[in-house]
Order: sequence, then C-alpha cells, then structure tokens
Amino acid sequence: MNAPLTTEPLFMLGPVAISAPVVVTWALMALLVLGSILATRRLSMKPSTLQAALEMVVETIDGQMRDIMEAEPDPYRAFVGTLFVFILFANWSSLVPGVEPPTAHLETDAALAFLVFCAVIVFGIRANGVLGYLRSFAAPTFLMIPLNLVETITRSLSLLVRLFGNVMSGVFIVGIVLSLAGLFVPIPLMALDLLTGAVQAYIFAVLAAVFIAGTVSEGRPHAASSSEKS
Repeated sequence: MNAPLTTEPLFMLGPVAISAPVVVTWALMALLVLGSILATRRLSMKPSTLQAALEMVVETIDGQMRDIMEAEPDPYRAFVGTLFVFILFANWSSLVPGVEPPTAHLETDAALAFLVFCAVIVFGIRANGVLGYLRSFAAPTFLMIPLNLVETITRSLSLLVRLFGNVMSGVFIVGIVLSLAGLFVPIPLMALDLLTGAVQAYIFAVLAAVFIAGTVSEGRPHAASSSEKS
C-alpha cells in the first residue's frame, strides 16, 4: 500500500496527474448516482421492499437531524445525507480486493472537511444574512472574534484528522495482518473495519450537522421576533 501522504499518479490527463483515490472517488460517485436513479425511478404509494428500506433510511436520517439540529431537516438533508452515504461506501470500498478507500488518503478527507467548512458559511448566511453571520463572530463580545475565527477553522481540521486517522489505521492493520497471517485470519478484522467505517461516516455526518446547527441557530431568535411582529 502506498504511503497516505504521497499518492502515485495512475495516468496523466493532459497536464493533470490522476491518482487512484481520484479514480475510486469518481467510480463511487458514478455508482451512487446510478444506484439512486435506479432505486427511485419507480416510487409509488405502495412501496416495494427496496423503497420501504430507502424510506426507513431517510426517516432515520431525518430523525437524527431533528434531534441534533432542533430544526426541520429539509434544507440540510441532501448535504448531510450525501456526506454520510458517500463516506460510508468510501470506507467500505476497502473490502474490494486491490482497492484502497479514498478516505484513507489525506486529500479526500481534506476535500470533505472543506465542503463542511463551506456549507457552514452558506447555511449561516442563508439563515442570518451576511451581516448577521459576520456578527456571530463577535458574540458574546468583539474580543472573541479571533477565537471564533480560529474555532471555525480548527473544527473543520478536526473532521479531517479524525476521519483520516481512523480509516487509514484500519486499512494498515488489515493489510499488515493479511501479509503476515494469510487470507482467512484477517476476516474478523475486516468485519471490525466495516463497523469502524460505518461509525466514522456517522460521526462525520453528525458533526457536520452540529456545526451547521450552531451557525444557523444564531438567526432563530431574530426569525422568531420578526414573525411575532408580523
């Protein structure tokens, strides 16, 4: 397995070097999009087994988001749910022989953390307006502006480090045991790796929802007061 901090290119696309994590990421996205289209093209009021299973997943995600964010999940479901599903399948791609999960590479996790960083800003501005979002950095006093700015950056870095460290360590452990003990001994470790991958996807999605909720909630008192005036 290649070092997680150095990725060898598979081929060149013009001046751009394409690495294995990029190929696996795009393959996963294509499979997830195609699977979503096929699974949802024949929805009906009398759900099939597949539709019932998908509805249960969506309802579970909605319930978790309501509990975490104390808000209706409709505006955030697509982003948080997509994060969870992609990270889950990216982590589980390690079960495919010869495939390293893209989440075991720093650049993929950095991109995911950056998406959360941008989503916090977008949802915060959407809820509070530009000035309201900027004023939130001065709460409870303007002396907190540097600390609030640092917190915004470091919590995204914490997402990156947590996901990268846990997924990479699982891949290394399975790889080392496989090389030393043969094919069948690492099977329990692979099962544990499956569980770890699911837990890490869940934690990443939950923390993303928490960060978004913390920003969006700044505008709720204003929204409530304005609705009372109207």
